[in-house]
Amino acid sequence: MLTLPIKKKWFDMILSGEKKEEYRDYKPYYTSRFRKLWQGSLIGYAAKRKVIFRNGYGRNSPQIEATVALDYGEGRPEWGAVPGRNYYILKIQSIRKID
Repeated sequence: MLTLPIKKKWFDMILSGEKKEEYRDYKPYYTSRFRKLWQGSLIGYAAKRKVIFRNGYGRNSPQIEATVALDYGEGRPEWGAVPGRNYYILKIQSIRKID
């Protein structure tokens, strides 16, 4: 399962259900990670996968397990995206806090 660190502000917004998308830069690093999770094909983005969002890098940091679909495009500035920039968009379908 893929684990992605995120800032507390975004973590709390996802946990509350307010933020429905998480963004990652369109770079080879994330292309590789997402391709592995989506088993080689990023085309279509229909399949849903589980990822872990972690607030911090420590093993005891708060975590959320989320079911996400992958998309690509411009994100919403109120959720951290820079206007006019394209991102990988993890569309959050459901969440579960991990204790």
